[in-house]
Amino acid sequence: MIVLPAIDLKDHRVVRLYQGAFDTVHQVAEDPLQTALAFAAAGAKYIHMVDLDGARSGARKNGAQVRAVAERSGLQVELGGGLRTLADLEAADAMGVTRMVIGSAAVSDPDFVRAAVERYGTRIAVGIDAKNGVVKTAGWEASSGLDYLDFAASMEQIGVKTIIFTDIDTDGMLSGPSWKRLEILQRKITCQIIASGGVSSNEDIRRLRDMGLYGAIVGKAYYTGAVDLAQAVKEAGEQC
Repeated sequence: MIVLPAIDLKDHRVVRLYQGAFDTVHQVAEDPLQTALAFAAAGAKYIHMVDLDGARSGARKNGAQVRAVAERSGLQVELGGGLRTLADLEAADAMGVTRMVIGSAAVSDPDFVRAAVERYGTRIAVGIDAKNGVVKTAGWEASSGLDYLDFAASMEQIGVKTIIFTDIDTDGMLSGPSWKRLEILQRKITCQIIASGGVSSNEDIRRLRDMGLYGAIVGKAYYTGAVDLAQAVKEAGEQC
């Protein structure tokens, strides 16, 4: 299982939110590149980056920081936040991003996802952010009314191979991932699943690994010291 330490960017800063609420934004590290280099030193091969400015409004402000990490950290960058057109994907590709995550636009424009998969194949992932099982959009501020399982199945039918599932109720709370919803999702689809939100310990990483998930994103637990990243990477297995 791959371990993806996370950097959330807002106004060029490394920040975290509680349950996706923008009024809880707080800085957790000084410099994105130095943070990414620390991830690499711990043995990580991937990094999950989110442009929160792009996720909320579509106005991506953090391209220079993403490019620096992609070019200088040695990590493969998975990027989400504000990727809503093929031009956005082209820009991310030009910055050196390995995997591009489509979020809100997957709900509003499935044809865009189809076109993205046709062009970029397995480099496209869809991020499903749900609260009480209902998919949220626009930086988690709007409800789509869609059930997360039905939506995941529809993305798989389009050809998406990787789903990043975030349970907003657990995100940033250090309360453990949404085990039951992840298990149900595993039974619903055959896509690679990356768990996001709620990881609180190295034991959580081991349990996600034992579930057979493709990947796990570690955010707040890294910054608070609740997860030993080097140990997590080692125990998760091959980082390919």
